[in-house]
Amino acid sequence: MKPDLKKRALTLAGLTGALALGGLMTACTTQPGKPGDQADMPPPAPREFRAAWVSTVANIDWPSKPGLPSAQQQQEAIAILDRAVSLKLNAIVLQVRPAADAIYPSKIEPWTEYLNGAQGKPPQPFYDPLKFWVTEAHARGLELHAWFNPYRARHDNARSPAAPNHITNTIPSAVKRYGKFMWMDPGEEAASKQTMDVILDVVRRYDIDGVHIDDYFYPYPIEAPDVAGNASALDGNGNGKAAAKPELDFPDTPAWERYLQSGGKLDRPSWRRDNVNRLIESMYKGIHREKSWVRFGISPFGLGRPDRRPPGINGFSQYDKLYADAELWLQNGWVDYFTPQLYWAIAPAAQSYPVLLDYWIGQNTQGRHMWPGLFTSRIGAPAPTKQFEPDEILQQIAVTRARPLSTGHVHFSMVALTQNRKGISDQLRATTYAGQALVPATTWLSSERPGMPQVSSMQRKDGVSLTLKAGKGTALYAIWARHGGEWRFAVAPASRVDWTVPDDARLGAANLVYVSAVDRLGNEGAPVQAWRKPK
Repeated sequence: MKPDLKKRALTLAGLTGALALGGLMTACTTQPGKPGDQADMPPPAPREFRAAWVSTVANIDWPSKPGLPSAQQQQEAIAILDRAVSLKLNAIVLQVRPAADAIYPSKIEPWTEYLNGAQGKPPQPFYDPLKFWVTEAHARGLELHAWFNPYRARHDNARSPAAPNHITNTIPSAVKRYGKFMWMDPGEEAASKQTMDVILDVVRRYDIDGVHIDDYFYPYPIEAPDVAGNASALDGNGNGKAAAKPELDFPDTPAWERYLQSGGKLDRPSWRRDNVNRLIESMYKGIHREKSWVRFGISPFGLGRPDRRPPGINGFSQYDKLYADAELWLQNGWVDYFTPQLYWAIAPAAQSYPVLLDYWIGQNTQGRHMWPGLFTSRIGAPAPTKQFEPDEILQQIAVTRARPLSTGHVHFSMVALTQNRKGISDQLRATTYAGQALVPATTWLSSERPGMPQVSSMQRKDGVSLTLKAGKGTALYAIWARHGGEWRFAVAPASRVDWTVPDDARLGAANLVYVSAVDRLGNEGAPVQAWRKPK
């Protein structure tokens, strides 16, 4: 999945203007006007999905290692959330099911070993990590999306034995060995049912904002074993080693034969894709039946079908190898947001970030959110990973912003931002994320606007003090303050009762403040004038 490609030069027209968007999100200049003038009304709220994945598998992001006391796990989670706030991100995508296991108490699957070092063992002292993450994220005005791996069951590198209630023990017929992995067979109804049961259980029990699944459907192919029984994974581009030996086919013959005996007419690749398609459709509909405001997102491999790709684009085919018909999911509207893993640089011809982004935008006929994934962790990555410089990520965000039909992005992963590799966090904070932004509204799920909040205000020596009372359905407050002729934007969680609009170091106290309510889907209500400086 990480191509090693030759670089080529590419001139990027218009990127300077796109990069300046971060600054526009901080201060919008108007001329002071009389009451009722258009200048007295704030501009539209800036909108952009800014998120980062937090991986629990292999302790990539959190917790830093297994076996930490609960208090230290919580401290590390808070540090991640506080870093997200300081960068002006507005969402976290937290991995809650790394491999048919859980970071929360579940009656369906065991505790993950990445928390306490042994599968099935809860944190000590006991607490519910997912509830903790949701509560702390919302207290900071951040969305929390629960990220599930749909089919991975187990890897040979696991540190501990499988727990008695792990699917490899409870439903062994639903799991197949493929190389070093145990894999939930998408052709087995019991496997798909377990994944659906797990996801809907979390949707029912936790106040999450989204359900997110990654790019693991059928497993990435490996070479067929040689005489000695050795096998190795193929290059994620389908290059090099892929041509050296035949691939090991996924061992789903029992399910395939049952399908044929039942009168099935699809060929085997189409049948495999249909197995995945039916799960995706069921997820989308099932999640919204439970809670209409919980959005569903997928982050597939970044290359589309070979027969539809733009000229010059080549590499691994998820359509033919993972049996993932990502274009179909997008075109059928089975997602609320689509996060293709565009983990390549802008310049290479064979996998060019802007070319691939334009391709997926072109496939998005239902107008779903397009929020591509960025490989931010390539910054300062150890060999042999090909590194990015921070400017590559800054430019990719600028490329994305230059396309109105792509309204956000997700960083893989939070560790690069937490470590501030090569100053990436400093640069994002100073330029690209100079101001806060609301998540774009998901109007196809609901376009009803929340009611007005109740606000009282008072001038104090250090700013304007607001007392806030949220109306029904409010998740956030959008707060506009005009200092001189410049508007400043802020976002506050609905749990806040008191909020201070601070004086501006250059322009002094606010002369006009508006507050509006924002619901769980990003719909914004009418603004309430909360403060006007007396003449």
